[in-house]
Amino acid sequence: MPDRCRHWIDGLLARGVDVIVPEVADYEVRRELTRVGAYPSLHRLNQLVATGRLSYAPVTTAEWRQAAAFWADARARGLPTASQDALDSDVILAACATTISQPGDLVIVATMNVGHLARYCDARLWTSIT
Repeated sequence: MPDRCRHWIDGLLARGVDVIVPEVADYEVRRELTRVGAYPSLHRLNQLVATGRLSYAPVTTAEWRQAAAFWADARARGLPTASQDALDSDVILAACATTISQPGDLVIVATMNVGHLARYCDARLWTSIT
């Protein structure tokens, strides 16, 4: 799948799509690549950001606050997206998606976890985004 994902991102970039990586998503990918020792993939991730092909977006105070609201809402409805004591990256990522856009922008979260994220933002299976 890494080659498939690489080609998919390359295709988006070739079409002029802005691919923005919130730091929470970078963290999730980076921790797994580090755990399995995928150093060439880590290097590629670093290069994509360093060369400006991907935009890197730090999580802002507004996003942390929105994530807290999403977290509380999910639990109040009995639909948590992570365990009670987890940081819950899903709601942080959803909060980033809902606050990052300007009027007229289309922001889509490319994921393999549509169910949790789609409660709060436009989330689609990454392989379905062309």
